[in-house]
Amino acid sequence: MAASDARGDGGVRRRDVPSRGEPCVAGPRAGGVPSAFGLGLLLPLLVGALLPQAFAGGGTRRWFGGRGEGQRAEAQAAKDAAAAAFYELDTAQRGLRISIETITAVDSSPEARRAVEGFEGLGRRIDEVSHLYISAVDAHDLDRDELDAATAGRARTELVRAKEELDRVKGELDRFEQGLGPLLDRAETQLARLAPAVERARQALRGASGALDAVRESGLRADDLAARLAALGPELTRLNEGAGRHGVPETLQRADRVLRDAEAVRAEAERLPERAAEIDRRLVSLRTRTEALGTRAGGVEPVLSELRRRFTAPCWQDLQHVPEQAAVTLRQAEERLAEAAKARAEQRWPDATSLLSTVRALLDSTDEAVSAAGDRLRRLDAVAKDPKAEIDRARFAVRDAQRLAMTGRTTPDPRHARPLDEAVARLDRAVDGLEGRHPDYWHFLTELEGVRAAAAHVVGQIREDRGTGH
Repeated sequence: MAASDARGDGGVRRRDVPSRGEPCVAGPRAGGVPSAFGLGLLLPLLVGALLPQAFAGGGTRRWFGGRGEGQRAEAQAAKDAAAAAFYELDTAQRGLRISIETITAVDSSPEARRAVEGFEGLGRRIDEVSHLYISAVDAHDLDRDELDAATAGRARTELVRAKEELDRVKGELDRFEQGLGPLLDRAETQLARLAPAVERARQALRGASGALDAVRESGLRADDLAARLAALGPELTRLNEGAGRHGVPETLQRADRVLRDAEAVRAEAERLPERAAEIDRRLVSLRTRTEALGTRAGGVEPVLSELRRRFTAPCWQDLQHVPEQAAVTLRQAEERLAEAAKARAEQRWPDATSLLSTVRALLDSTDEAVSAAGDRLRRLDAVAKDPKAEIDRARFAVRDAQRLAMTGRTTPDPRHARPLDEAVARLDRAVDGLEGRHPDYWHFLTELEGVRAAAAHVVGQIREDRGTGH
């Protein structure tokens, strides 16, 4: 602390003492030599006058005994300890503030907001104990000459109390900082990701731009890819503006999105020559298939005539519109093929791909309808010659399911027995339906398919029950 105003230069209290060479008394006797009587009177006076100067001059403190000096030393030690505690608390608070700022830059969750509120509460307690410490320091000048033992003792007590309060709040701050560990780890992880994520996004954009330039040099326009790449321009601008403006989480999300979209553009650009060649191959292949299917569709009508001649109407009624439907779908396929060829010539790759997919679906449905007529005739021919083979297949399926249902049991489970009994009755009715002059063989075949499906369902149910322990 600053010395008191009573001091002079150099911290030495000045007194009214004679200067060197100045006479201490009114003057010497005649001849310049004082008498012995005069010296005897002056020496005690001089010693009494100069003795205090010897202890007060030269920056030394006033002498007031060993106990007083001990009290002053203890107070000074308490002051030093309190100052160290104050410095440690201030340093810890500064470090914790950096941690809080790191968390708030990344995290806006309720947990992060509670951490900020907790830090603000600690800040208020730190202000209180800091004020207590500063007040204790300002209240006592431990360098003052007139400091007595009682005042030094009070100063020590107040400074010790201030240090204890500083240490207590420092402990609260340390515990609070330990509780921030998970939040701080997540925040630092995101901050560590930030710069690399932004740089990867920039590199991806450069890679996509280079791939697009290479494709254009080969004569392919890739206008849709160019438009997608141009749409990423504003996103790059926001990335360059930084997380300070847009926030760390949003910047990370934007960097990931730009990286993903730019990589997609680059991959499609690199694959575009192969895609163009594939479209060319598909155009040729589908055109050939359309022609072949047209030839096959021309043979449906003779098959229908054979069905009408040899079998009852229920055996072929659902197929009589196949020739007309095949002609319509084949005509649609040819039209879509022409549109796809035009889209390819104009390098509208998505349109060409979509149109070729439509052509393929039309040809698949036509192929299935045309094949159905021939398959129907072959199956009806086979069952008309030998229905026993179909009957045996159905009965074997039912008996196999019945054996499985009885395995490990004396009586079957009603859930299994009932549908199997119904399947047996359905099989018998189908067989009885073959009696007569013009049997409905198609109905017979569909009924036996239903019997086999019912038996398969029971088998699956039994295996599922046993697998789950029922």
